[in-house]
Amino acid sequence: MFEEVWRAYEKNELSHSAAHHLMAIHELRQNLGYARVSDIAKHLSITKGSVSTTMKHLKERGYVQEDANRFLELTEQGHKVVQETEATRMVVQRFLSDGLGMDEDDAMIDACKVEHLISAEARVRLVCFLRMLFSEKPTS
Repeated sequence: MFEEVWRAYEKNELSHSAAHHLMAIHELRQNLGYARVSDIAKHLSITKGSVSTTMKHLKERGYVQEDANRFLELTEQGHKVVQETEATRMVVQRFLSDGLGMDEDDAMIDACKVEHLISAEARVRLVCFLRMLFSEKPTS
């Protein structure tokens, strides 16, 4: 069983770090209107070399494109990853904080740890569970 789980984990196209690089591009473009390697490095508190290496892989896989001025932008595929990751983080964070009563900051940290690992089906089921959990209960 664990071998099957590990293989499923290995099928994730993006690492946690790569997903955060995509989200950094998204945030920087929203806030500044542009994103460069140096901006991403500063935003994530990592080296420009590390960002460059990750960007190379993300460009090769079709998540990011770079223009002639070396500005980075997400492709449609990159935007999809960011949207799914953010949606999952919000759902997991709400489940942990509101459903399980965890501290908001701790819930945010834990949600960030798993945001890109759980399946879309798990996210949808968590949403359904939260709706059921917090729905108005008829009074008798």
